Amino acid sequence: MYTVPYSCLHDAEIAALIAEDVPYFDLTTTALGIGSRLGRMTFTTRHDTVICATEEAAQVLHQCGAVVEQTIASGSRLPPGHVVLQATGPAAALHRGWKIAVNLLEYSSGIAGRMHAMVQTAQQVNPAVNVVTTRKMFPGTRALSIKAVQAGGALPHRLGLSETILVFEQHRAFTGGMAGLLDHVSTLQHTCREKRVVVEIETLEEALLMLEAGVRYLQFDKLPVERMTAAVQAIREIAPETVIAAAGGITRDSIAAYAATGVDVLVTSAPYFGKPADISARMTVL
Repeated sequence: MYTVPYSCLHDAEIAALIAEDVPYFDLTTTALGIGSRLGRMTFTTRHDTVICATEEAAQVLHQCGAVVEQTIASGSRLPPGHVVLQATGPAAALHRGWKIAVNLLEYSSGIAGRMHAMVQTAQQVNPAVNVVTTRKMFPGTRALSIKAVQAGGALPHRLGLSETILVFEQHRAFTGGMAGLLDHVSTLQHTCREKRVVVEIETLEEALLMLEAGVRYLQFDKLPVERMTAAVQAIREIAPETVIAAAGGITRDSIAAYAATGVDVLVTSAPYFGKPADISARMTVL
């Protein structure tokens, strides 16, 4: 796991989250007439949790008018019953930020926990393997999703299209297929010398073509484990310096088997999908 003790959201983004949930005022707290009463809100884990987004939750509470007294850095692994975040302030401030803060904590920590479990499972089998994540997160959540991936002990495969060269089958549709792509490889390598050219392939035969063209980073898509093992062995004999990645269908259930094939990189979207963590939020009057 990586400790990630900083916020990935700007103040304006936090303000937008608050405005979305509280566009005008909190009707319930106002109608009850309890808004000025001082209280404390304590967020606590209900199970083993790789915590994430405490910094963003603290920003929310601060902007809502509460004072954050205690917080744990994102990336920390906590047992059940551990205090994650604590703040004091008027009931109006606490209720204004309550659900926004708990949603940030629960969804982000859910990703971080699944990510941590997958990294642990893979590296028990293959300590050298890298586990990385795709950009298949829910739209609008990229900053938090990437932070959660880091908190879980991994790094992103790609942050966006501007960052890396990764040639998909969809690109080859415009190059005349795999054969046509061969004519573009040298151009890519010359034009973008500081970047590694990565090509996604589906078969060992396609891999051998790319090796002949000088590509030294190959990403296999949805290749069954048995064929992946054979492909890794064949590529290592021809070009042992080649980085080999496996993508498509890399889940908690399959990651150990793919790690055992000897690949260098496991590319997954799985941590983004699943249950949120369970965080308790309790308020007391001061």
